[in-house]
Amino acid sequence: MLTRDAPSRTSASLFAIAAAISVASSHAAAADFGPSPGANLSIARLAPIQSFVDGEIAARRIPGAIVLIQRHGQPIYLQCFGKSNVETGTPMAVDAIFPIHSVTKTITSVAAMMLVDRGKIALDDPVSKYIPSFARMKVGVERKDEAGKPVLDLVALRRQVTIEDLLLHTSGITYGFYGEGLVKAAYAGIYLGDFDNAEFAERIAKLPLAEQPRTLWDYGHSTDVLGRVIEVASGQSLYQFEKQNLLDPLGMTTTKFFLTDPAERARFAGPLAKDRHIERNSLDITRWESGGGGMVSTIADFARFGQMLLNGGKLDGKTYLSPITFATMTTDHIGGGSGVARDYFYFPGDGFGFGYGFGIRTDPGNAVPPPPGSLGEIKWDGATGVYLVVDRTEDMFFVVMEDSPSGRMHVITTIKKIIYDAFEK
Repeated sequence: MLTRDAPSRTSASLFAIAAAISVASSHAAAADFGPSPGANLSIARLAPIQSFVDGEIAARRIPGAIVLIQRHGQPIYLQCFGKSNVETGTPMAVDAIFPIHSVTKTITSVAAMMLVDRGKIALDDPVSKYIPSFARMKVGVERKDEAGKPVLDLVALRRQVTIEDLLLHTSGITYGFYGEGLVKAAYAGIYLGDFDNAEFAERIAKLPLAEQPRTLWDYGHSTDVLGRVIEVASGQSLYQFEKQNLLDPLGMTTTKFFLTDPAERARFAGPLAKDRHIERNSLDITRWESGGGGMVSTIADFARFGQMLLNGGKLDGKTYLSPITFATMTTDHIGGGSGVARDYFYFPGDGFGFGYGFGIRTDPGNAVPPPPGSLGEIKWDGATGVYLVVDRTEDMFFVVMEDSPSGRMHVITTIKKIIYDAFEK
């Protein structure tokens, strides 16, 4: 585990050995369910993407999309489909701005790990070091009283929530909009009114945790709290820190929490009418910079972000994440022996573990045939269908951008299959 102190030569050597073993294992097993490392990717065999996406648009399942595939540092496929605004008939353009929802978590997690690299925070720090009210948190345990009515007992934590728990979604902090029970219900009114990251973290601190830390992968507001930790540790707002240290240096100039420029607002890609109630609208300016789901971005910005990740934390001669930090960030930390359980809501999916902000492909999974991809693949997606996959074995990443909450899953899974089917075995 990375701590505030610089790693010793011994620990650095162990990281290097572990990374080498991981890469060797990935290459040895890749042929079991994916293309051979370095296999040729046929551009002609990517043609089905066009007919598939066009069909989804014609069936009014999605309004439009953009797909980018980049390999060996060069874009090999970039296509815009459909409309960015169905009501006005505005064609999808390469500069369209999309709400990225939970893909925001990947940016917040990278920003946090940059602070780990700088010794400003440590993975084993208790969150209460930065947000003191977290020292008083309790776990909600639901039971039935004598009349059979559900009641919630608040029990002490066996250990404090740490920064690593926030990165791994093992903090016990949950979301209230899926699942059932009294703890979930306690999160119901958490978005009411206007608030900033500091106030939102205090709201979370007053709620019960859904389980003891480091016992279950539980998707929730962990990354929003991490955004507040970044603010406290850096002395800047979340966006100011990310803009100065990550976004501007990478050239991600349109990645932000809110669109105030009228020209940028006009480029915002909207959903179909049936999905408007699901979308968080970044055109509505509030004080909350949600590190867990509040950003907007473009395909050009994510081409930069994806290439930086593909390069192992570097781009254009600048290092954003040290090799050790990148390796530990993209390693599964919740697999066998970790003590972390998985339930129905384990969103990384079959064959995936979880690193710091990303799903990490660890094995072929149980499906027959296995889902496409490579061991070590890094990925995440958001509620509107923005999807990032980084495959370092194939020196490739791809990005799908759409604003289609109800139609997104079929789109991203089908496009991924077409891409991997295009590799010549």
